[in-house]
Amino acid sequence: MKKIDVGLLLSDGVDFSLNGTFLGGGSDGVTGEHKVSACGDTVEWKGKSYERLIFSPMAENCTFTVYNIIIGIDFHWERHENQTFKGELLFFAENGKVRVVNRIGVEDYLQSVISSEMSSTSSLQLLKAHAIISRSWLYAQLQRAENCRVETSLCEKCNDDEIIRWYAREDHELFDFCADDHCQRYQGITRAMNPNVVRAVEDTADIVLSYNGAVCDARFSKCCGGITEKFSSCWENVDVPYLASFRDADAVAEPFDAGDEDCARRWIEGHNDSFCSSADARVLSQVLNGYDRETADFYRWTVEYTAKELSQLIMEKSGIDFGRVDELVPLQRGASGRIIKLKIVGSKRTMIIGKELEIRRWLSPSHLYSSAFIVDKKTDAAGTVTFVLRGAGWGHGVGLCQIGAAAMSEKGYDFCEILSHYYPGTELRNINTL
Repeated sequence: MKKIDVGLLLSDGVDFSLNGTFLGGGSDGVTGEHKVSACGDTVEWKGKSYERLIFSPMAENCTFTVYNIIIGIDFHWERHENQTFKGELLFFAENGKVRVVNRIGVEDYLQSVISSEMSSTSSLQLLKAHAIISRSWLYAQLQRAENCRVETSLCEKCNDDEIIRWYAREDHELFDFCADDHCQRYQGITRAMNPNVVRAVEDTADIVLSYNGAVCDARFSKCCGGITEKFSSCWENVDVPYLASFRDADAVAEPFDAGDEDCARRWIEGHNDSFCSSADARVLSQVLNGYDRETADFYRWTVEYTAKELSQLIMEKSGIDFGRVDELVPLQRGASGRIIKLKIVGSKRTMIIGKELEIRRWLSPSHLYSSAFIVDKKTDAAGTVTFVLRGAGWGHGVGLCQIGAAAMSEKGYDFCEILSHYYPGTELRNINTL
C-alpha cells in the first residue's frame, strides 16, 4: 500500500503517548507518555538530540496519541484536540519548532478522512462517494507536485488599486499533506469509525474519478447554496469541464444563473428547493461533526457589521487603512452568485479585491461562510450605519456539495449517481491504470 506523510502539528514542544510497543530512538521497546522538544535544528527526547526521530509500531494494533493538536486553523471552530493515530510517528525540527508527522498507508488515511470530513455514521453510498473523491484529490495533488511546485497563493493583479488573488494548495516541502481543512481533514482514529467506513474504502479500493484519462482534481465544499460554482471563479482562469456550475437539484429543477445583481438577490432572498437546502437532522448529521453543528445557518445566512466594525475588521485583515468604509460594491459574480470581484469604497481609498476566498478572509474575523452574498445598508435613529450581508452556502461551492450529496443519498441515489451529478462527464477508473 502506498504510504504518505501527513503533517499533524508544529509546536515548541509536543506531548504524546505510545499506546503499545514501538521501535524508536535506539530502543526496541518504547511505550507510554513522552515529550519531544525543539533544540535548534534538532529535536530532543530523553536528553538526546535527533535530526529525525521515528517511532514504528511493533504490532498492527499499536496506536499513538498526540496532545493539543490544533484543528480548524483560522476558522470559527478552531480548537485543540487530543488525537489518536495508526502508523509511524515522526519528529524533526522545522524553523526552531518540532514538526509532528504521521506516515500512513493511503487507504488507512482515507478511512480517517471520510470520518473526519463527515460523520462515520453516514450512509454507505455517501461514504463510498467521499472515499472516491478524497482518493482522487489526493492522487491529483501528488501528481501535480511531481510536475511542478505550487505557490501558496497566486495573483492575477496586485497593485495599489486592485488585489485579485486565489489560493492554491500549498506544496508542503517536508511532508505530503497537512491534517486540517487546508488539505483534507485527517483526525486519525479519533472520530469513531463504524464498519461502513471500512467497507466504503475497501469496496472502492484504488478507484478514482477520471476525465480524459487523467485523475480528477475532485474539489468539494460543505454547502454550495443551491448552485455549484465553476473552477475559474475561485482559482486559475481556466475551465475545468467536470467542475462546472449547475443547480444542485434533480433533473426537473429549472436552471438558474445568479451571476448578476438582480438575479443574485432573487436567488439569495428566494426559497429555492435544492438538495443542500435540507434541514433534516438525519441528513445533516451525516456531514456535520459536533463542532460543525455550531454553524446553524449555512444554506442561507446573515452577518451584520456596523460601519465602524467593518472598517476596523477590513483594516485588521488586509493591513490597509481604507478609513471609514462607505460601500461594498460587487463587480463580478459567478453563476452561483459568489462574488469574484468586490469594490471597497472608503473615505481614504478605494480598491477592488478578489477572488472568493480573499473576499471571505477580509470580511470576517475567520472566514465568511461564502462570497455568495448581497449587501444592504441600514441607518438607525441614532445615525449608526450597519452593513447587512445576506448570503448562501458554506465554502467555495466547487465540485461535490457535501450536504447536497447527503440529501441525495437519503433520497436513494447511489454513489455512482452522486458522483455523476457533481462531476459531469467523469468516469470511474483504477488509479493503477492511469
